[in-house]
Amino acid sequence: MSRAGQTGEQPAYVIHRRPYRETSLLVDIFSLDHGRLTVIARGANGPRSKSKALLQPFTPLLLDWQGRSELRTLTRTESAASPFPLRGPALYSGFYLNELIQRLLPQEEPNPEVFGTYIQALGNLVASDDLEQHLRQFERVLLMALGYGFQWDWCVDTQEPVVAEGHYNFDPAAGVCRNRGSQVRLSDIPGGALLALAREDFSPGPWRKPIKRIMRVTIDHLLQGRPLRSRELFLAGGTPGL
Repeated sequence: MSRAGQTGEQPAYVIHRRPYRETSLLVDIFSLDHGRLTVIARGANGPRSKSKALLQPFTPLLLDWQGRSELRTLTRTESAASPFPLRGPALYSGFYLNELIQRLLPQEEPNPEVFGTYIQALGNLVASDDLEQHLRQFERVLLMALGYGFQWDWCVDTQEPVVAEGHYNFDPAAGVCRNRGSQVRLSDIPGGALLALAREDFSPGPWRKPIKRIMRVTIDHLLQGRPLRSRELFLAGGTPGL
């Protein structure tokens, strides 16, 4: 429900939090109907706070907040379900998803598809040992939401379909191309990998590595050189990079 300046019972997840003044927290949240935004949790960092334990990443929440400015005030925090029990590489993967949301999604633009895919990805990270396919699926949905849903089975320069036996280039600002222009970031991409990406096939196989490279180049293009802390966590934990 929502009244002037107030929002109630909003499904949301904590993406990041940090101390604010003496006893409060600044909490970046990702919500169903309001997208990504930051709220002040007053007193939540105090010694007697009950909400501090709830305001954790990967915990399904129902939140109330109020205010009209860019920075709202959290007025109620309620657990909607048990936290997703992420451990080890799955935990780093969850931090990676959160960091992508925090860095790339515009503030206060709802995206129910990304929100639903995020919840699905968290569940899959808990249940599956094959994390990569779930990361690639989330990346694809996020890139589409940001306007980077390229037609992976089509060359933008020659206006011809991609064939499995061919090899192609990739410009993160334009898409798949035959000719090597100045903006090409990846070259010699197997056509089979592009066709697998077009049909959303992220299963183990020979195309997994080139698809991962395509996704990383596109995300790095959007980040404009800003590093991701979650990638450093993967490397520090002895796990292959994202």
